[in-house]
Amino acid sequence: MLRQRNEGDGATGLQRSAHQKSTRAVAGPLRRSTAACLCATALLLAGCSAPAPYVPLLENPRDGRTFYLSPQGDDRDDGRTPQTAWRTLLRADALRFKPGDRLRLKAGARFRGRLTIGQGDAGNARKPVVIESYGEGRATIAARGTRAIEVHNTSGVVVRDLTLVGDAASFRSHEGIAFVNDLPGDRKLPYVRVSDVEVSGFRNGLRLHGGTEASGFRDVVISDCALHDNQDAGLVADGPPFSADAPAYAHDEVTVSRVTAYRNVGDPLASDRNTGSGIVLGSVHRGRVERSVSHDNGSSSSPDAVEGPEGIWTYDSSWMTLERNVSYGNHTGSTVDGGGFGLDNNVSHSLVQYNLAYGNDGSGFLAYSAAPNTAHRDNTIRYNISHNDGRKLPHYGGIVALGWRVADLSIYQNTVLTTANGAVRAPALRLEPSLRGVTVRNNVFVTDGSPVVAALGAFDASSVLMQGNDYHSSGHWALLWGGREYSDMATWRQATSQESVGAQATGTDRDPCLAQAPVPAAGPNLRGSEPARGALAGRCVGTLAAAAVDLRAMGINPGQVDYFGAPLSGSPGVGAVETGPPA
Repeated sequence: MLRQRNEGDGATGLQRSAHQKSTRAVAGPLRRSTAACLCATALLLAGCSAPAPYVPLLENPRDGRTFYLSPQGDDRDDGRTPQTAWRTLLRADALRFKPGDRLRLKAGARFRGRLTIGQGDAGNARKPVVIESYGEGRATIAARGTRAIEVHNTSGVVVRDLTLVGDAASFRSHEGIAFVNDLPGDRKLPYVRVSDVEVSGFRNGLRLHGGTEASGFRDVVISDCALHDNQDAGLVADGPPFSADAPAYAHDEVTVSRVTAYRNVGDPLASDRNTGSGIVLGSVHRGRVERSVSHDNGSSSSPDAVEGPEGIWTYDSSWMTLERNVSYGNHTGSTVDGGGFGLDNNVSHSLVQYNLAYGNDGSGFLAYSAAPNTAHRDNTIRYNISHNDGRKLPHYGGIVALGWRVADLSIYQNTVLTTANGAVRAPALRLEPSLRGVTVRNNVFVTDGSPVVAALGAFDASSVLMQGNDYHSSGHWALLWGGREYSDMATWRQATSQESVGAQATGTDRDPCLAQAPVPAAGPNLRGSEPARGALAGRCVGTLAAAAVDLRAMGINPGQVDYFGAPLSGSPGVGAVETGPPA
């Protein structure tokens, strides 16, 4: 399951204009209809709000020039007004951009070709180069065997309010929007903005690519975009090979917000790499994915692939946050991956919280490393919900930790429900060697007969420590630990010294009183809002609260709110939802 780069060399097919324009690919639009779908799904997330309305920049003649593109235009005109617009992208591509310049494409029109912004072009955070539509709706750039927008060795660029579509050749080999920095040394080019862009029909929808010496981009915001029906991925960030002895990251301060990535199908012929992911951030320092949705990706990924896709994941990165996202219905063509969220090789100091995963082929939440080093460390998975994940692969589960030297991983206050999918019976929690310093506290693990926990190692407390969890099965109760199956908590606790704080027993196997929602897409009912279930929840609260451990007393700050954004009252009980004091 060793992770490899999601994309190829990236230099292949780069083309340059007369003033050395070139780049790679990255993309990302959000249709107005997709925005409605996003917030409907994200109502399950605390504080979901609709994207702010688009407000165009006010033009100031001192800020730069404005150029227009229209099917009714003429390339012999000056392009400075809608009445004297240029007609083709070829003419616009010959322009050398200066700080503050804007290129505006007529909404509703379709322009064939590509646009390149190269090292000879200049923009900055105060006066960026802006590429956008004008009029009502969006303009479309239809690439023909190329990228649609390329930004190479420069920054200070804003791309917004556009639709980008590729053809069969672009789908195989090119990106929709590419930001590429292959300058020598460790140079971070500042200020990149992509918003309200829709990208489909490319190898990758949107790509940030760093050079071999950790050059890349800084202060990047990608928001309100829809990246769909691409081959390898919706959004990709990547950089140089990772060195645990001298960590270096191509990109710094990257924010992905309110992005939808769906039906990025994968390459059925790519057996040597992962394809078919939604959002992938590699070689990023201080990154964030928030309020985004990834679904139905990976359906055509290779059955022979050594590694598979995930909905939203990061690798070779540090200080990452994945929060308030939804990842569902993601697939894998092989027997690996296909999950909702992942902390992959060489991820450190990162946080996964307030996310919902459901109906994925693989795990809901994965912490994994195949690298024989100690770079995968100090990560936290908390206040998440996994509902019926592991639909295809029983050797995964709702939450999974495995691989070489995954260390100092905290898993607490999550709620996991798994039910059988025919012969596939995935556990709620799976733990595999080699783990060090992994703590699992105050989680709810519920199954309908598959193991509540499947631990392939007979972990001692220095490797894995289980405290304050609820392990419930509506069918045969089983817990697998180091090759032995236990049929009750008391025997397992006595044999392993798990679920105890000193001489005090912790944890429970009681029913947490969670009601399955009638529609899987709605996720589990954790609020007790149904009248018949509300009374039942009152009896469960006391039992579960008594089974929990006090995280604050153990030096852990559990945060301020639960999954739904409700303030925590004292030490939280078990699971992702605050239950309040015992009844």
